[in-house]
Amino acid sequence: MDDDHGRGNVGSPASDDQQRGFDRRQLLKTTAGSAAGLSVAGCLETAGSMVSSDEVEPVTIGVLAPDPGSDSTGRSIVRGARLAVNQLNENDGILGRDVEMVVGDTNASPLEARRQYQRLVLEEGADVTVGISTTEALVPLMDDIAEQETIHLTAGSATTTASQRVADDYEKYKYHFRVGPVNGTNLAQAQIDFLTDKSEDMGWDSIAVLAEDYAWTDGLWSFYQSQFPETDIDVEMWERYPPATDDFSDIYTEIEQSGADAAFISTAHTGTAALQDWRPEEREFEFGGIHVPMQDPGYYEATDGACEYAAGYASATATAEITTETPGFVTDYRNEYDGTSPVYTGYIAFDAVNVFADAAERGETLESEQLVTPLEETSFEGTTGNIEFHGQNDDHPHDVIYGEDKVHPVYFQWQENDAGEGEQTVIWPDQHAADGAEYETPDWL
Repeated sequence: MDDDHGRGNVGSPASDDQQRGFDRRQLLKTTAGSAAGLSVAGCLETAGSMVSSDEVEPVTIGVLAPDPGSDSTGRSIVRGARLAVNQLNENDGILGRDVEMVVGDTNASPLEARRQYQRLVLEEGADVTVGISTTEALVPLMDDIAEQETIHLTAGSATTTASQRVADDYEKYKYHFRVGPVNGTNLAQAQIDFLTDKSEDMGWDSIAVLAEDYAWTDGLWSFYQSQFPETDIDVEMWERYPPATDDFSDIYTEIEQSGADAAFISTAHTGTAALQDWRPEEREFEFGGIHVPMQDPGYYEATDGACEYAAGYASATATAEITTETPGFVTDYRNEYDGTSPVYTGYIAFDAVNVFADAAERGETLESEQLVTPLEETSFEGTTGNIEFHGQNDDHPHDVIYGEDKVHPVYFQWQENDAGEGEQTVIWPDQHAADGAEYETPDWL
């Protein structure tokens, strides 16, 4: 089966390999104190027999992704994780053991995410799970992660609900860590920081704040309402529009009537419709914000240039050297996957697998209970920044830390180059902006 689609089906009889994975999982749970010593010593005791170091089970990375065959965020999760696994196997694996990867297609469904999670952990014997790109899937999964007591590294959802669970009941939920993106509170702060630094240069003295009415924008909306009044930016209009919105004509007419310089939007599910009603219609305002579909490097071509001049946020782009690790990852990704560039989730999933490997090596264990402390002590240069996690007593325990010298997102603008191709030109922060890159005002304004 294609690597991007994983192995095994829900509800199918467990294979011998899957049963061995289940046995191994049970063994690890019942031998917490000795698992590290056994893995380093090169032997494991299973079902009353001794397995030599030559026959030791591989480390299993379970990857959860929505529709990896068709969804760009899901596909990048799988590909980023796969690239990390391949590179680990080229360099002695984890704790001297080979690394394998199994995939669960969540179909962007909370119920299917839970089914696939249980399959990866209980049938495939995953030592860690990575992924989940939507809040709607992650929040219901938190109790499953707690029940299975298996490390999960989120690579996609920004909801603060997950870290709030860890804060409220640390012993139960301590197995959850968010490698990226930054959580909803920090995500909102990054938007404020961007506008504070760049709005004058861009001519955005006033904005209309828009957000689709999904759970993932709850924290953003509250933060915006509390923080924008503290800035020099005038908010001429607030609009939290219905999830099913596919026609923005009336909303955009209202923005024009308000006199706002720009629409500042938070959108994932409705982003393409929002753009199609802006650029092709040459509306009398500029456009930017958190726009998940626009983070796809192929989005300009996919929308026939409808995203030109739009500004967007991303954890990383192929056009910016976020860290010394970013360019090499982009090159390897392109070489492996027919010249395509990763979406933001690809960077994060790649980092998540490597963060797990780093913690396992430092802790000399694969046992989740014993890995919590090494993960909390992580300081790892990834593709999206220097990855460190908030501690147990912080406001957002086990969330990646946001900051200039930690993980810091970038803002880009879709601009057309001399060849007529669209590029994600980074315009903020200055240290990651391309040489001479400046924000371009739409040519009809």
